Amino acid sequence: MWPLIRLLPKKTNLTYVKFAGFAAFLSIALCVVSIVSIFTGGLRENPIEVYQQAEGSPLERIGAIMEHGFNLGIDFRGGTSLLIESPTPLDQDALGALARRAQEGDIEVQGTTCQPQNAPPYCVLLNFETAPDQAETVEEIRAGLPGIAEGARIANVDSVSAKVSEELFSGGLMALGLAMLLMMAYIWFRFEWQFGVGAMLGLLHDVILTLGLFSVFRFEFTLTIIAALLTIIGYGINDTVVVFDRLRENLRKYKKMPLGELVDLSLNETLSRTIITGCTAIFALIGLLFLGGEALSGFAIAMLFGIIVGTYSSLYVAAPVILLWGVKRGGGKADETRGAPQTAG
Repeated sequence: MWPLIRLLPKKTNLTYVKFAGFAAFLSIALCVVSIVSIFTGGLRENPIEVYQQAEGSPLERIGAIMEHGFNLGIDFRGGTSLLIESPTPLDQDALGALARRAQEGDIEVQGTTCQPQNAPPYCVLLNFETAPDQAETVEEIRAGLPGIAEGARIANVDSVSAKVSEELFSGGLMALGLAMLLMMAYIWFRFEWQFGVGAMLGLLHDVILTLGLFSVFRFEFTLTIIAALLTIIGYGINDTVVVFDRLRENLRKYKKMPLGELVDLSLNETLSRTIITGCTAIFALIGLLFLGGEALSGFAIAMLFGIIVGTYSSLYVAAPVILLWGVKRGGGKADETRGAPQTAG
């Protein structure tokens, strides 16, 4: 048993519903700022000018506005990827410095697994923006590899066009939307439609705020961030299901208790589990942030922020939203008794 668990009180009597109105105002304000940032280039550009300068259909022009909302990485802008193999360990910082001398613009260096069985044991992917003099850039990097690791060589050169990158970006956003819809359907069938709406609003809240973080502060947005967002959706729905399970159990157990008090009681009964799970994940991600290198820093930032806002949304968004419509108790009509928020217990 984790010794720090003993520091948590066995029973809490916090009144979450009492602050639901303030939490709703705060969440709406932050979501509005995030959405505005996404459509204004991180609060730095005029979306009307971007729309007029873009080419293609109206939908493609709106996509161009959203692309300006993020500091897109090479995955979404197109570029060149070099697979470098070496029989000895490769210094990724030295590789990055070599690439920056040969090529201006964004440079990404990340370790990878060597695929062929007879390949050298150490492999690294070096990604950079495609330039008109790409061949010269590749040759300059090739010439500098022996100074970094004896026997290092460029095993493969791949280029990703801007068109393919745009499809990756739109495909990633579609994956996020589909994941949220499937999660909503799962909650709807497992509980009731009111729970599904609460879960959907909680997931939208988490994703929009995380996207807003990357838009406002211009952190690099890559495919790993899409993976982080999908993970945040999974984490958030898992936390919400735990709360909803306890709420459904208490709806059958305390049929006369006002719904506001029942929500408070259910959240208090699952609070220790929420804190322990969240802290465990945060401790692991802090280590990843400081020890995982530049390639994983964006993923760690997205996950840290997503877990914090996901925990907040399960307490102050998903569960309190049920108070707006009420829920059925024991197969009867929906209980819309909100009552004055009081301390559970």
